[in-house]
Amino acid sequence: MPQVLLTADRTLMSDYHQNEFLGFGTCAPPNFIPEWLYSYLFFPPLKSKNGSPFTAPYGLRKTEAQLVKEGFNVATVSPNHLKENLDNAKVLGIHTMDPFGLGPASTTLASIFKKEPYLAKYFYALMKNPVLKKAKNNGLKVIVGGPGAWQFRYREKFLDEFGIDCVIEGEAENVVGKLFKAALTGEEIPRHYEVPVGEVPSLNEIPDIALPSINGLIEIGRGCCRGCEFCNVTLRPLRWYPIEKVEREIDVNLNLGKGKGVCLHAEDVMLYGSRGTAPNEQKLLELHDLVVKRCDGISWSHCSLAAVASNPKLFSKISEIILQKQAWWGAEIGIETGSPEVAKKIMPAKAHPFKPENWREVVVEGMGLMHDNRLVPACTLILGLPDEREEDVLATMELVDDLRGFRSLIVPLFFVPLGRLKSEDWFTRSSLSELHKQLLFRCAEHDFFWVDNLLDWTFKGKWYSSLLGELYRGFAALAKYRVRQIK
Repeated sequence: MPQVLLTADRTLMSDYHQNEFLGFGTCAPPNFIPEWLYSYLFFPPLKSKNGSPFTAPYGLRKTEAQLVKEGFNVATVSPNHLKENLDNAKVLGIHTMDPFGLGPASTTLASIFKKEPYLAKYFYALMKNPVLKKAKNNGLKVIVGGPGAWQFRYREKFLDEFGIDCVIEGEAENVVGKLFKAALTGEEIPRHYEVPVGEVPSLNEIPDIALPSINGLIEIGRGCCRGCEFCNVTLRPLRWYPIEKVEREIDVNLNLGKGKGVCLHAEDVMLYGSRGTAPNEQKLLELHDLVVKRCDGISWSHCSLAAVASNPKLFSKISEIILQKQAWWGAEIGIETGSPEVAKKIMPAKAHPFKPENWREVVVEGMGLMHDNRLVPACTLILGLPDEREEDVLATMELVDDLRGFRSLIVPLFFVPLGRLKSEDWFTRSSLSELHKQLLFRCAEHDFFWVDNLLDWTFKGKWYSSLLGELYRGFAALAKYRVRQIK
């Protein structure tokens, strides 16, 4: 039996009905929908064999691949099957995304609904599992990592209460081996390990995944060149995977996985292969030709409005390639503000090659191109950015009005101190001004204007479309009602 096990909580061990964006439902708290039904709608459990899920979160698969590369006997298990797997394990690695609900989407929804979000509830459930407590008493070491690792610095007592031995922050390919080895041999390991710049992996040091990832998600690059001050990712160097590496990981998902689609993951897919903020036409077309020839469907994790607006003809070509196989595709888009003044202060390169003073025009142009080319963006705004003024909130409200005719979702998020702004104060419900409340309501009105159309597109041709569609519409109606009640 493996001495090293890897797992994640139930909200991460899901394919979200093969729609990554439904995963945002885990950021919401319990509500009028019974929990058994809500979990089925937004994070149904992964299928598994003998406790081993057929797919797993991509970040967990990377850790798994690195440990295998270094000779560890390791297995990934479902959190519901720890009992039959922990007896012989000496180290348990736990992948986290938002363990305490401190991320922007979670804090916003928790504040509106006044309850703990599901993702925090299920992380607690994992850590409170009596099977895990028993294994800890028998000497099991617990190492936690993933994008949510930063949150443990705000929950130091939690580490002692639940016996977490080490939290790894950052890109860990060059450090997981030595830390897991030390845990196996009983050596002392640090409570927190923040990966320094000198240990950040180069492209050659990042292993290919060996087993399938959820929804065929694969990285095409790491880091970001935009330099937004509120973001952790911009602190990492920009690296793009060569097309051969991307194809190898596609092969893993196609040959061993249960799905035939792929989600390309990068902070800005439109900049794949570039050395700056200008899209590389050759690399992008080569990438999308490859994916569409090999896969039945495609989505993007993120892209920027500026990259789309800077090369409309290229974006149209990419759209034509993608729409050979499907009617639309989605991506997460950061608008963040409608204020040119805020844009100049905290995200001046987000508009590049345009000037930050023209951010509003860049947003409208980019959103219009996405609408025309059937990319459906899930857009974020940030409420309560440092030094935000009433004029800035009004400018964002006016921008939301300008975007009414573009098919999209617009999600306002409370500011969370990350990146170069990690010393700033959190934005909370008590900080909401009347203008903020109006902005929340306008975003809700925008989303509900488009929600029926988006649900129709999502479930078109599926036998369960009428039932699931109505259930999602019901949840959306509650969210709208709660936004109206904010005082």
